[in-house]
Amino acid sequence: MKLSLSPILYCWEKTRVYNFYDAIKTSDVDIVYLGEMVCAKRQELLLNDWLEIGKELQNHGKEVVLTSLALVDSPSKLLDVKKVVNNGEFTIEANDFSAINLCVENQLPFVAGHALNIYNAEALAVMLRNGMQRWCFPVELSQAWLHDIQKACEVQGIWQKFEKEILAYGYLPLSYSARCFTARNVGRDKADCEIACLKDPSGKAVLTQDNQRIFTMNGIQMQSGLCYNLVNEYPSLSTLVDMIRLSPWDENILTIIEQYRARMLSENTHMQPLASHECSGFWTGEAGMQ
Repeated sequence: MKLSLSPILYCWEKTRVYNFYDAIKTSDVDIVYLGEMVCAKRQELLLNDWLEIGKELQNHGKEVVLTSLALVDSPSKLLDVKKVVNNGEFTIEANDFSAINLCVENQLPFVAGHALNIYNAEALAVMLRNGMQRWCFPVELSQAWLHDIQKACEVQGIWQKFEKEILAYGYLPLSYSARCFTARNVGRDKADCEIACLKDPSGKAVLTQDNQRIFTMNGIQMQSGLCYNLVNEYPSLSTLVDMIRLSPWDENILTIIEQYRARMLSENTHMQPLASHECSGFWTGEAGMQ
């Protein structure tokens, strides 16, 4: 079982990003996803910066994957995706089918990210034929749904032909919009947002009228209100996936990495209580508010 680190889904200042990955170089994580997945206007770091960070991480024994935008709705964004696909150094995580098309055209293998709507064995077979090496489950799938997909893939003889990955920690990405929630929240248009999300480096809580945190606003992305944490589900995860992905929302992710690694190495199955801001997401099949 390997540990992977999600790309930073928030807008951080360049110095903070460099300092963060300096710490990740010596962390106990195996795979690091780099790049901008949420919004093309976030250009604190450009592609060459990400490549520089990737080479440093690779020199410290990390597998590096470059991520791509999850919402490609203009020619300029498609050009950004093309530049990432043609980076010449690292494997691509495709989060939009435009990225998959570009990988197929260039005969490049790819990781199918959790933003893609891949929900069954038939879709996985198509992705596999077109170069998919790894599938990161969509965040809204339950354990029962994944077992059903596994059975269907085994019937087709493809379950062992690609790696399986699950996002197991972090605020769950639920949706993407052509409009920017964060810009609207401060009275600006998306086109003239002035990168408002820089002031919310862990997203912005969205509360109900009863003062309950129901969502997390992150630019064009809406996330869960509670932080997903499947550390107690490791026994079931270990029979389904090859790697567990953790999503950083602050530097405390270094502690989370240590906790997951310790859980993976321990034979102790004692359940640890989740923090008040944490939940088990869709994994158990319960209603979202639970």
